[in-house]
Amino acid sequence: MRYKWIYDHAVLGKFLILSNGKQITDILIETAEELSLDSEDGRNQTVLQVASAWLDAYFAGQRPNPLVLPLCPKGTAFQQNVWKRLLQIPYGETISYGQLAAELAVQMGKQRMSAQAIGGAVGRNPISIVIPCHRVIGANGSLVGYASGLERKRWLLQHETGREWKI
Repeated sequence: MRYKWIYDHAVLGKFLILSNGKQITDILIETAEELSLDSEDGRNQTVLQVASAWLDAYFAGQRPNPLVLPLCPKGTAFQQNVWKRLLQIPYGETISYGQLAAELAVQMGKQRMSAQAIGGAVGRNPISIVIPCHRVIGANGSLVGYASGLERKRWLLQHETGREWKI
């Protein structure tokens, strides 16, 4: 059984939080198709209430630890490795796709890894904001590649860093 909770943010829009009843499987910035997903209302699901409270704290400027949430993103082993590394990027800091590729290549015992492969895994992150894919930027510091739109990425980085970001 899947459960859903709609979280509404004044600037970024609606988020769809999905759970299997015990773990968070997705936090998606809404689309009409996602909001109509076949799932039960999760208002009584503790895990969804905890995820909503986490987002409240994040948007209030606090730095909630993503590891307190029971996360269960679905993906390949490679994607899982990338998402685990994303969880290690500190609040308000960024890393480039190339830096991430170089780090993961070493970790996985490879000579090199393409930034495009990393970008593909980052772009398939199903748990937006909590798994902070918005903290991955272009080699020259530019805002590139955010599945929910560069304007949202810019907003999230400005929220975390307090500095102006250009698209």
